[in-house]
Amino acid sequence: RVLTDVIWNAPNLLTLLRIVLIPIFIVAYHLPLAWAPLLATGLFVLAALTDWLDGYLARRLKQASAFGAFLDPVADKLMVASALVLLASDTRILARVWDHRLFAVVVLIILGREIAVSALREWMAELGKRASVAVSVVGKFKTIGQMLAIPFLLYQQPLLGVPVFAIGEILLYLAAGLTLWSMAVYLKAAWPDLVRPRGP
Repeated sequence: RVLTDVIWNAPNLLTLLRIVLIPIFIVAYHLPLAWAPLLATGLFVLAALTDWLDGYLARRLKQASAFGAFLDPVADKLMVASALVLLASDTRILARVWDHRLFAVVVLIILGREIAVSALREWMAELGKRASVAVSVVGKFKTIGQMLAIPFLLYQQPLLGVPVFAIGEILLYLAAGLTLWSMAVYLKAAWPDLVRPRGP
């Protein structure tokens, strides 16, 4: 009963909803309809809002749990990765960006960083030092940059005369720069343990 209450509390349900939204978001993006970009953008924004809301509710209702701490970053990374792969594989997007090769490299940097940092945190957790690679201020700004850039790129069209696609592309490049910076911060913190000889 206690385990069920922990898993199915409000914050965790919102996190699970974010995961459920991923295939719906992908289908919406590929719909042969004029308003498909708007629908896909709305679903991504909804997922981003649940990310903020589940954290708020976990603190407000005192329902933070180990299950939620594990699942929340997984849901975030899956949603961002899905959106970036869709954008990088869409010929309409690649035809509009400043340089399609640069765009692909930026997407690879962001996805590669997430894999590398996740592995680094797992390694540091084995050493009992996960706190030394906890989310940094730079990492938070990186996440904000991504969450702003992706909806602008998904929407594709100008909004009230504002070139949101161009703004989204610039923001994604800035987010990639912050991605490398934050990874360097984590590697610096973990470096003494990474180069230390392991015992038998």
